[in-house]
Amino acid sequence: MNLREALRRAAALLLPLLCAALLAACSNSELHKQEAYVFGTRVDVTVYGETRETAEAAMAEVLREFDRLHRAYHAWQPSELTALNDAIARGEVATVSTELATMLTDAARLADLGDNLFNPAMGALIEMWGFQADEFVPRRPDAAALQAVLEAAPRMSDLVISGNKVESRNPAVKLDLGGYAKGYALDRAAAILRAKGIENALINIGGNILALGKKGDSPWRIGLQHPREPQPLATLPLYDGEAIGTSGDYQRYFELDGKRYSHLLDPRSGGPAEATQSLTVLVTPREAAGTLSDAASKPPFIAGDNWRPYTRRYGIDHALRVAANGHIEVTRELRARLQFPSGSAPVTVVD
Repeated sequence: MNLREALRRAAALLLPLLCAALLAACSNSELHKQEAYVFGTRVDVTVYGETRETAEAAMAEVLREFDRLHRAYHAWQPSELTALNDAIARGEVATVSTELATMLTDAARLADLGDNLFNPAMGALIEMWGFQADEFVPRRPDAAALQAVLEAAPRMSDLVISGNKVESRNPAVKLDLGGYAKGYALDRAAAILRAKGIENALINIGGNILALGKKGDSPWRIGLQHPREPQPLATLPLYDGEAIGTSGDYQRYFELDGKRYSHLLDPRSGGPAEATQSLTVLVTPREAAGTLSDAASKPPFIAGDNWRPYTRRYGIDHALRVAANGHIEVTRELRARLQFPSGSAPVTVVD
């Protein structure tokens, strides 16, 4: 393993480890944690202030739900989603679960808000770049095949959803909910924990985080991963019902001929977005905050220097961007919450 790969892996593990360190001030009798590997990433659930039996039962149910969602909506292993994609390719009407129909309707709404920069219908493009695989194979897609997908312009608005029936006006639609499912899973986890009477918990799915209640007398405190260094970019308190979502070019990528190719693809060009290293949004308490934190980080990431109007479209005032050159821009509302380590790069505050 070369140094760059070692740093990348260290950075990928940093956020959960930082959270664990920040939580260590609690006594073991008050803090309970379970971990797993789902959605292609590390997930952990932490519960505060409950008996071990109560906490473990609730966390185990959450992890079972994560596993169900992973299997049901996997983009390239046999699942309900791949069955729907097969039906679309054949020009057929598919009968789907109520859950999937609801997810697709919501994803279409979020895609429209973001000018389709968040576009779950572009699964064919993701596959061409090799990101629909457990192991990345560094390769550039065939130029003609890529152009054909761009000309077909599959969008979520091509779907016709009527109850549990789904069809597409465009056979090029190939669904991939990778930019939506982790956020949806956060909301499902929160619903399960609340139903079990759990009032204080922190749910982390590969850096997508949702908070319930608090940690004793203090809010939960989390770290934002630095996109290039194995250290936190900043830390901040996270309050009851708030969710954090980050899109970064360090999460899934490969390097070829000295150039980084990330999984965050621009549907307009067909290639990876290159103007941003990471884009973080903090969603204040509202319905489906977790889902929004996942989907709403994609359009501003892809938009590059024009990122701020897209966070506004989603009603998000707390956001931070690290540009391709490492420059940090942060909204005034989020800057007031952040703690940067000494010696950090200069920060530009935007309205």
